[in-house]
Amino acid sequence: MQVRFWGVRGSIAVSGGAFAATGGNTTCLEIAHEGHRVILDGGTGLQRMGADCIATDGPQLDATLLFSHVHWDHIQGVPFFGPAFHPGSTLRLGGAPGLADALQEQMRAPMFPVGLDALQAQLSFVDVEVSEPLIVGPFTIHAETMSHPNGVLVYRVEAGGHSVVFATDVEHGEQLDPRLLDFAEGADLLVHDAQYTDDEYDAHRGWGHSTWQQAVDVAHLAGVGQLALCHHDPGRTDAQVAAIEALANQQHRGTFAAREGGRVAL
Repeated sequence: MQVRFWGVRGSIAVSGGAFAATGGNTTCLEIAHEGHRVILDGGTGLQRMGADCIATDGPQLDATLLFSHVHWDHIQGVPFFGPAFHPGSTLRLGGAPGLADALQEQMRAPMFPVGLDALQAQLSFVDVEVSEPLIVGPFTIHAETMSHPNGVLVYRVEAGGHSVVFATDVEHGEQLDPRLLDFAEGADLLVHDAQYTDDEYDAHRGWGHSTWQQAVDVAHLAGVGQLALCHHDPGRTDAQVAAIEALANQQHRGTFAAREGGRVAL
């Protein structure tokens, strides 16, 4: 499997020299294997991914887009996803409850100039159940619910004998959620929400996010291989991200900060 990060920020996209090395787009992760693609979340990073696809392979795309939830920073890239406007594209969308309504609403007047029907790709919506895996080409995809305002799904994507767990927008609270510890056990790569530090968390309790220290603890206790710290706070500068990365890697070898354009081969 090939994993690529197209958006790694949380809450809102940012720009400027202090954020350029990490990247300013909101959450979007691509997983490719044997010519098939699964895209996790459609934040503003999805626009960048679409532009790269068009430049590399042309405007047609066959892919499955799964969403953790429908908060703005995870769906705002959809109206700007270039391949979605090409009639030769086939896109399967699924995951979060209320997904179709949320995508339609964000493209409805007076919030947006064109509606969801402007997307000329062949769109279909697939059901994602926590009780049974979703099979997409070579991928077996499991889902689990976690704690976040309005709900969130985490995903475990398996193919070619390897596994990636995508756990953005999760809040553990005072102790690690045993659901995620079980779900992530033995994964080759865990992509985990790391929006806050322990010191910052008290002022953001109930906002639906984790600390980087909790991400490290999950990785250690679940016995994962690599840990990608993701969903960086929009105010976190490149220097601050790098400092957290260094501390986290001391505690769990194989930890790194997810950065836009970054790749992991499993």
